Amino acid sequence: MRGRTAVVLGGSVAGLCAAGVLARHFDQVVVLERDRLPEDAEHRRGVPQSKHPHFLLNSGRRAIGEIFPGFEEALIGAGGMHLMPSMDAAYCENDGWAPRKSGSMTMVYSSRVLIERVLREKVRELPTIEIREGVTVTGLRSSGGGTADGRVEGVEFQTEEGVRHLAADLVVDALGRGSSVIDWLAAAGWSAPPEKTLDAKVTYTSRWYDLPEEPPASWWWKHLVVTPTQDTGEHPDEHEFLSNFFPIEGGRAIVCMGSWGIEMPRKPDAFEAAADRVRAATFGAATRACTPTSEVHLTRSTGNKWRRFDLLDAPPVGLVCVGDAICAFNPFYAQGMSSAARSALILGEMLRTRDAFDIAFFRAFLAEQKKSLDVPWMLAMARDQAYDFATGTEVTAPWRRKLAARFSWPIFNAINAASREDAYVEQTFAHVFNLDKSLREMATDPRFWFGIVRYKVRQRLGRTVVPGGFDDQGDPPGTDFTGYTGPARTGTDLVEA
Repeated sequence: MRGRTAVVLGGSVAGLCAAGVLARHFDQVVVLERDRLPEDAEHRRGVPQSKHPHFLLNSGRRAIGEIFPGFEEALIGAGGMHLMPSMDAAYCENDGWAPRKSGSMTMVYSSRVLIERVLREKVRELPTIEIREGVTVTGLRSSGGGTADGRVEGVEFQTEEGVRHLAADLVVDALGRGSSVIDWLAAAGWSAPPEKTLDAKVTYTSRWYDLPEEPPASWWWKHLVVTPTQDTGEHPDEHEFLSNFFPIEGGRAIVCMGSWGIEMPRKPDAFEAAADRVRAATFGAATRACTPTSEVHLTRSTGNKWRRFDLLDAPPVGLVCVGDAICAFNPFYAQGMSSAARSALILGEMLRTRDAFDIAFFRAFLAEQKKSLDVPWMLAMARDQAYDFATGTEVTAPWRRKLAARFSWPIFNAINAASREDAYVEQTFAHVFNLDKSLREMATDPRFWFGIVRYKVRQRLGRTVVPGGFDDQGDPPGTDFTGYTGPARTGTDLVEA
């Protein structure tokens, strides 16, 4: 055991993953949560983002499975769906519907509230962990703030009975974007960590639906994705949306539309009308075929923010930040839960391999966490830096914004197309998407780019095999092109055939 007591601030995904790791190294782990936690998969005040779709990337699935063995099986047993996106999702890219084909990547689809319910059940199996509900953390207890000997020694919190204190050998901040820990540290004498920020003015809006009892025969798909248009001419704002018809447990779906810098619908009628104007006709038709079960939920708190504790000369000993409390991403990129679980694993490895619980321990943890966070941060920057209206410390020069705006989606489309005929390209991109490889590794991989160039040459010569560009005004074709070796034809030709 590393110490007697560890305290985790916040009982969401980041906090529960941290608690699961700490249970192996401390006599007692106390999770302090402001909300009264529901027994079932229900929304709660402290996790407003639970009303939107959540992807759990492969690296996150593995990390959580390592912390809580049997997690994935329990999630599927509770209603989560293990799907292969390239086979089970209809994907509308720039030229139309992409072909359906098996791939290397799988995902477990479920709601955020179901993920948290299963995690809570796993946590409650561990006798070392105690979750205290209905308490509000109001401060830290510390000594020597800002000096080399500075240490966080516990927390202060408010209950119905009054103010309480809890001494701790380690405090983990998992309070999310709105964490006040920075302010409490400053009041105690620590310097504020430098922050990297970039807000691309992303807004997204979601509504929950029940699927039809008998879906139309054309619904071979379970997930619909419509990417923004690359047409620079006149078109409705909705053609700029990134839109998801996202399946979850219980025969339900979350319909979500999001954009960079465009006002999004707030009311049900406006939401339905906007879905009808998304550039792929199937998206609006599918939404209309379902029964709405919620109001419209809109979120604007989407800026990227990274609190760089690793750059402090004297980071606070006894404190670790995880999840959005350390690095919050644009939620479009589905990196938050997986990044939090990866940070928890890093903490566990540090506790397992290092002897002294001193400033060197925390510097080493911050250095390893920084390496892990670099991977999703670079992915988020690659797209969000393309917008002239973006604000923050990571805004780039105008020429770089123009390059990003001009080439990011075309490169993405080229990767998707080449992936259909080159297993190396497909697997490499899947590794990057799932945070198993960095964008830098992919960008400097000669074999990867050879695959892209070779595909583009074949495309110009009319020698590609798997067709694409199926009409986005029609239903996405369900033909399985896995192993297809027929003549290269256009999507229109194949539909007519």
